[in-house]
Amino acid sequence: MGRTGGRAPGIGVILSMELKQQAVAGTAESSDIMVTIDPVGGDAVEISLDSSVEKAFGDRIREVIAETLKNLGVTGVKVTAVDKGALDCTVQARTIAAVYRAAGTAGEFDWKEIDAWNA
Repeated sequence: MGRTGGRAPGIGVILSMELKQQAVAGTAESSDIMVTIDPVGGDAVEISLDSSVEKAFGDRIREVIAETLKNLGVTGVKVTAVDKGALDCTVQARTIAAVYRAAGTAGEFDWKEIDAWNA
């Protein structure tokens, strides 16, 4: 199964949770992104992106997803993202929500820790 447990540079708290199930956050509506997290085990992170703005912003969307997973200490996952022009903050929020849902800890966010990423 996918696991979290790492520390990103500048992050004081180590997050640790086991991803137990597939989870989805977001919608396929305009200006949103639907992020699906599948725990696959191992250390790899695979990101598959289908975006209406792929040519202009595809690399940045992948970067935001990867950075968010790194900040959460998540590895061993396949991420499928269907983007309809979401802003970076929405991509980050949907990725966080999907990870917490996959771990079965939705609603137990460490807001102080998450806020520290934006310092």
